[in-house]
Amino acid sequence: MKRSLADHAARFDEKAPEYDSSKSDEYKAAVSLVVEHAAPGPDDVVLDLGTGTGAIALALAADAGRVVGRDISEGMLAEAREKAADRGLENVSFGEGRFREPRVEAAGPEAGVDIVTSNFAMHHLSDGEKREAIEVIAALGPRRVVLGDVMFFGEPDPDDPFYSPDVDDPATVGTLADAFTDAGFALTAVERVHDQVGVLVGERLDGDRARERTGSEGTDS
Repeated sequence: MKRSLADHAARFDEKAPEYDSSKSDEYKAAVSLVVEHAAPGPDDVVLDLGTGTGAIALALAADAGRVVGRDISEGMLAEAREKAADRGLENVSFGEGRFREPRVEAAGPEAGVDIVTSNFAMHHLSDGEKREAIEVIAALGPRRVVLGDVMFFGEPDPDDPFYSPDVDDPATVGTLADAFTDAGFALTAVERVHDQVGVLVGERLDGDRARERTGSEGTDS
């Protein structure tokens, strides 16, 4: 990670009021693909990491049993809570948490995790930290993980980066794919939105057994 968690949180606290109106077409396309691939059922609990102002979490609430959003920015979380309240959504909760410490247990004993989503957040981590984060996610026992993010399908154009090199640290698609498979997921979809933006879907064939094994304990490691 190129900056501390506190630095990132402060940066997004400042951006929170205008965050939704500032997003690119590629970001919006990734949101749509993450929602489409997540496809929760009425009994599913979804964990949305790096939830921001709730674009993914709120979109999934109508179909999921429960959605838990986690972020490091209280300013972003406040925006998400306000939108949930405006829409009358009672099956969505937002709170502090991060990729390697999602604090799922804080959502209550019923918050075992079936599906994990994230969009435009993991690229702040180094490649080693991304691998650790995916291992933590795997330990929660979800059957499906859907990751939308800045990622490299080839060599990024140094004159036209889709990211901010001083704060972002995107990985190649291959690096992310290896982390998924090493954590026990089969990569079932790779969606290319842009040379530097994509969506990956990981499925675990033993997902039901993993959920049964972890129960409602979650992880805070």
